[in-house]
Formats: sequence, C-alpha cells, structure tokens
Amino acid sequence: MEDVLDSGAAAVHFSGLRLVSRSLSSSSAGFSVIPPSPSSCNGTAARQQPFVIGVTGGTASGKTTVCDMIIQQLHDHRVVLVNQDSFYHGLTEEQSEHVQDYNFDHPDAFDTDQLLECMGKLKAGQSVNIPIYDFKNHRRCSESFRKVNASDVIILEGILVFHDQRVRDLMDMKIFVDTDADIRLARRIRRDTVERARDVLSVLEQYGRFVKPAFDDFVLPSKKYADVIIPRGGDNHVAIDLIVQHIHTKLGQHNLCKIYPNVDVVHSTFQIRGMHTLIRDQDITTPDFVFYSERLIRLVVEHGLGNLPFAEKQVVTPTGAIYSGVDFCKKLCGVSIVRSGESMENALRACCKGIKIGKILIHRVGDDGQQLIYHKLPMDIAERHVLLMDPVLGTGNSVNQAIELLIRKGVPEDQIMFLNLISAPEGIHSVCKRFPRLKIVTSEIDLGLNEEYRVVPGLGEYGDRYFGTD
Repeated sequence: MEDVLDSGAAAVHFSGLRLVSRSLSSSSAGFSVIPPSPSSCNGTAARQQPFVIGVTGGTASGKTTVCDMIIQQLHDHRVVLVNQDSFYHGLTEEQSEHVQDYNFDHPDAFDTDQLLECMGKLKAGQSVNIPIYDFKNHRRCSESFRKVNASDVIILEGILVFHDQRVRDLMDMKIFVDTDADIRLARRIRRDTVERARDVLSVLEQYGRFVKPAFDDFVLPSKKYADVIIPRGGDNHVAIDLIVQHIHTKLGQHNLCKIYPNVDVVHSTFQIRGMHTLIRDQDITTPDFVFYSERLIRLVVEHGLGNLPFAEKQVVTPTGAIYSGVDFCKKLCGVSIVRSGESMENALRACCKGIKIGKILIHRVGDDGQQLIYHKLPMDIAERHVLLMDPVLGTGNSVNQAIELLIRKGVPEDQIMFLNLISAPEGIHSVCKRFPRLKIVTSEIDLGLNEEYRVVPGLGEYGDRYFGTD
C-alpha cells in the first residue's frame, strides 16, 4: 500500500485559481488569467449556441462536486451535465471474466465517436439519448437511455475529456480540477467500496496498475489545455464564483462579442428594448423618434466613455475629507460621419463639456464606390482619443474609409472608438478584421443585411427619419 501511495506524490500543484486569458492577476484571490484557445471563438452570428464547459482532473478529484456547484449557481439558465463515463465501451463476456486486467482509464476504453455525435447534436440544439452504464456489470443498459434536451450550458465531465482534440474543440471553457493525490486515492477507495461493492485490495491494485499510470500518461499532460485550474476542487469557492461570473457574462454576450473582444454591446434592459421597439416602429412620429433615439445615443456615449483610460485623482470634499476617485480622459474629441452621425453630437456634448467635434463626409456611390469628399478635423487629432460616430453600421465600407482617414492623420488605431446604435454582423466582420485594435460600442446587433444592403430588421434611413426629411 505504501508503494501505491508513494507513486502518486509527483503531482503538480498550484495555489489559487489560474484562468488562462490576458494578463490580469489578483493576489488576494490567488489567480491569474490566461487567453482562451482559438477553438473557443467559433460562434456564429445567426444562432446563439450553448456554452460548452469541459471539466477534467484525476480520479476522485472533485470534478462532479465542481460541476454540481456550477449548476446550482446557474439556476437561471438551462444546464445539462454529460459524463464521459456514460460512453464506456461495454465489456465482452471474455473481458468480463478478466475484468481485473481491463484498463478503464485508457482513452480506448471510451466510445469517443459516439460522445462526439451526442455533443454535436446538443450544440446544434437537438435532444439526444445518452447511454446509461452499469459499473457493477461493466455494460451499458441496452434498453435504457437518459434523454438530454437542448440547453444554454453543456458541462462535459470526465478524466479524459481533454485528451482528444476533437472533443476539446467543442469547448468554450476548459477546467482542470487539481487535487492532492493522497486525497484522491482516499476518495477513490471510499467510493469504490461503498458504491461499487469492491474490496480495498482490488481498488489499490487497480490504482497502482492502471489509474496512476493513466493519470501520469494522459490526464496530467492534458492540464496544459486548461483555461482554468482549480486547486482543492469544490472547496475552492472563490474559483467557482469567478467561473460562474464569467459564464454569466458570456451567456449575455452576442456570439460576435466572443469572436471579437473589441466589440462591446450595451447590456440590454427592458428600457433599452422598449426604446428600440419605439424607434424601429415605422409609424412613430418624428419628435418621438428623435427623443428616444437621443436617449439611446446618450447611453451608448456614456458606455463608450466608460472604456476610456482614467487616472486616479484625490479631491477634498466640503466636509474636509479626502475622496479618492478618477479624472476624466483629457485628450478627447468626437468625429461624426455626416449626416447621420451629427445626430449623436448633442449627446457627446452633454457628456463632455467643451469637447471638440470634427466631421467627415463620405459620398456613397453604389455599394463599394465610397468617395471621401470633405473632412474637417481638430489640428491636434493625432494626440487625442477619437469617438467616431454613425448611428447605423451596415456594410462597414464608409466607416472603414473614415477610420483609414483618421489613421492617415496620425491617430493610433487603438485610440479610435466607433459608437453606433445598431450594427449588422457583416459590418462588424468588415471593421474588426481590418482594424482589430479599434473598439466598437453599439446598443444592438441586428440579423444582417438584405439584398439592398439595408440592415434588417433595422430602422430605415436614419438620417431622413431623424431630420424629418423622409
């Protein structure tokens, strides 16, 4: 028994939570953030796909406990748990006679093709029948299945769910539960003796022959694919809370925001949906259209300003106390794309006292023949953060030309922020692929463009409706 225990002492350990995303760190929580793999950015604009989480770790590391805690905290979403153990190959009669020699911890023990088929259907929004595996007889229950319906979140749990790249590529988040080897062995003994009617010696023999070598050969190496590493499993409540917060954020995002992190959509509320309903109504009066459009524009401008850099500042209050706050970005200007963009100027002036505003006029000829015919910009624009304004992002052609002009004038790409009310996915693709460091802030992403290159459902010709010239 000492040999078995000693053989599991070479595990790698981390303190705290390690998220694999940009350089964000927190000493109090003991975590760092690492970028998600490219496979996690494969969403489409047409349909909101479920968020797929992979959870792995050594045997009895606490994977199921972590999954249960995530499910409990995501009570306002539909969540389904899929266990890799359900996809064990059933043993033949001959294998059953020598079950002590069968390696249940090897990748070949699982029917990965069927797992991929079931996961593919779930991601496509279809219900599936998950096999039920009998661990005492080592066979599938041939006439029984667990029906799983389409959900907002799919959690795939198992010791080898990171081993096959095809399975990894299905995941939006990959979690590795890291628990001390001695604790895992103790849990394994308790589970197999109580739940699976096995004796201690057979559990220890299997652990030494198969479980520990498989962990070293397959499970531990897959740790490098993890986006999140959770030491202590379900006891790490800080890590679980952070993961759930991240999932809530991702579930509230449009799929394009997952592809392009520089796209920021104002959080939707009933107030915002109500205002969108009013301005999209073809029968609304011009004064009401102007009023509710300007309310939405103000929200977009405020949201955009919140993305600008701030400096810490302390002031003395009338009570003589010190207040530690922030100072607004000083070097700032607006640029409106004439004429629709001019409708956004008042909201910017209301938020930024005395702000300089430039103008760019782009003459639209056909679908691809935009021609710049006029611009007037602040002389020192290259030293400023620029808020480029146009209410509707359609094809992206005119916006791209305006951005190119700003860059030629010396404005760094990452100091340009494009503010708009509604965006078509085609326009977002066009702008973000061309200018990946530019920030886009919008209040809603629509379905797309029709054959006339108009945004649908859209709100018509914005300039004509706003200025009353329709």
